[in-house]
Amino acid sequence: MDIKPIHTEKQHRAALEEIERLWAARPGTPQHDRLEVLATLVEDWEEKHQPIYPPEPVAAIRFRMEQLDLDRKALEPSIGSRARVSEVLSGRRRLTLDMIRRLHRQLGIPAEVLLAS
Repeated sequence: MDIKPIHTEKQHRAALEEIERLWAARPGTPQHDRLEVLATLVEDWEEKHQPIYPPEPVAAIRFRMEQLDLDRKALEPSIGSRARVSEVLSGRRRLTLDMIRRLHRQLGIPAEVLLAS
């Protein structure tokens, strides 16, 4: 396979197969150089054609709660009362800017993700 820009799914698959074949190449070898170039081309193509969208804010909060082994009560300092936490997690209430700031500090979720509500 000649190294050239990736324009189609077929070229993308072929580049991935070549990357897999070259995966164990030692740094400083022509094979490793080829691997690096192909990886850059694949990354560029995937950013344009297979974007990864940020999660929904509530999904991000739930995921982070699971990671940190937190229960709903742990969110009360950032969101408010038990009822308010329930409303936010069920999607009945939107996050306020103050809640977003506090959740960002408490859970380390990027503010951009929390603002997407």
